[in-house]
Amino acid sequence: MPDTTQPCMVIDETISCSLRQCCSLCRINAQMIHEMIDEGIISPAAGDNPQNWCFGASEIKRIQITLRLQQDLRVNLPGAALALDLLDKLMELQSRNENT
Repeated sequence: MPDTTQPCMVIDETISCSLRQCCSLCRINAQMIHEMIDEGIISPAAGDNPQNWCFGASEIKRIQITLRLQQDLRVNLPGAALALDLLDKLMELQSRNENT
């Protein structure tokens, strides 16, 4: 289980992190990143292999949310993927509602 006692905060929305930087920033190992990719929680913003992967601010935020779901609610990765998909749909509906 990752150490999430001190959650990281994304300050710059234009951030781009390598796999190593992402692991360091979020205090998790590369295996956890691979598992989140496999579950569809995140995907690299660029790069065709782990050595070249880049993750943007939105992926970092999704990692942070996933870690909080795991820590606070003991949600597994498939459950976190579902929760994030539902949150995305809710935000989309709210945006549509505001634009009408």
